[in-house]
Amino acid sequence: MDPDLLLADLAAGKTAALARAISVVENGRPGFEQLLAGVHRSLGQARRIGITGPPGAGKSTLVERLVIAYRAAGLRVGVVAIDPTSPFTGGALLGDRIRLESVALDEGVYIRSMASRGSLGGLATSTREVSDLLDAAGFDRILVETVGVGQSELDVTRMADTTILVLVPESGDGIQTLKSGVMEAVDIFAVNKADRPGADKLRQEIEVTLGIRRGNAYRNMPAHHGYRASGRPGKPAAAESSAAGDAPWDHPVLLTVAAKGEGTGDLIAAIDRHHEWLARSGSLDQRRRRRLLERTREVVDRAARRWMWGETHAEQVINDRLDQVVDGRLSPYDVATEVLDGLKQGARL
Repeated sequence: MDPDLLLADLAAGKTAALARAISVVENGRPGFEQLLAGVHRSLGQARRIGITGPPGAGKSTLVERLVIAYRAAGLRVGVVAIDPTSPFTGGALLGDRIRLESVALDEGVYIRSMASRGSLGGLATSTREVSDLLDAAGFDRILVETVGVGQSELDVTRMADTTILVLVPESGDGIQTLKSGVMEAVDIFAVNKADRPGADKLRQEIEVTLGIRRGNAYRNMPAHHGYRASGRPGKPAAAESSAAGDAPWDHPVLLTVAAKGEGTGDLIAAIDRHHEWLARSGSLDQRRRRRLLERTREVVDRAARRWMWGETHAEQVINDRLDQVVDGRLSPYDVATEVLDGLKQGARL
């Protein structure tokens, strides 16, 4: 691979070059870091939108509706869809492309399905880097659909400008909405399949939970024993500081029926409002700065691991001491200390 030639073809908007570049990065082939370094200066033009939620919530169908709406507005759209990797075979169905079949042949749409490859945060290990390549290729919107997630898979919230949590009426009761985790970290809530019973109830429960975090959940409700709540608006636990002193983002809770295309317009309007708030408040720069900080740390961690296990004798030391660890004469911590002490002293063991 010639990284310079590939970069030139990528900048020229050649789809084949984009596909090759993604494969190089996803598989960690020689030169992939040079390729990513080469596109860094051209990043920041695309809006990155994360769509997350439990399995079966209708994320792929909602993504399809967003793609259709954005294309109608003349915007180029990149989609990164994550599918779970089998713990037994190591394979993945990559079935999101099937659900997005109606837009797959549109030249203004690029869809990349990726296997999670054991990553536990809802994304694949190289999702951020693939999003960088789509950004550099000139796409206006990048939609990242996570694998079906639970309450603690938050990776997408750290790599997207705007994150949408898709829930369905069967997602749980009011206690479920009170729990920490992904409920605190997203920007927009979409109650999908809202034509089913319980959708309005779930929306109300989410809104009450958001109000509790702001401190104004019951300001419009009469209190017991004649006591009137002050209803002082507070700051949500997950709200970011606003450089411009703007009010915290008021998280919308929307009803959608993605299979029928209902609610898509309201969802896009909410995404646009959130982006405007991010830009106005200074939070967009904060998020992107934090994203680059985390990315730099990840690159250092990856290089350090590669060096330690590939260019030192750390693995050999561990194997030499393993019998003593099994017999109880040494602990894993003793061996780790020996390895790290050697590395700190500049020895390659």
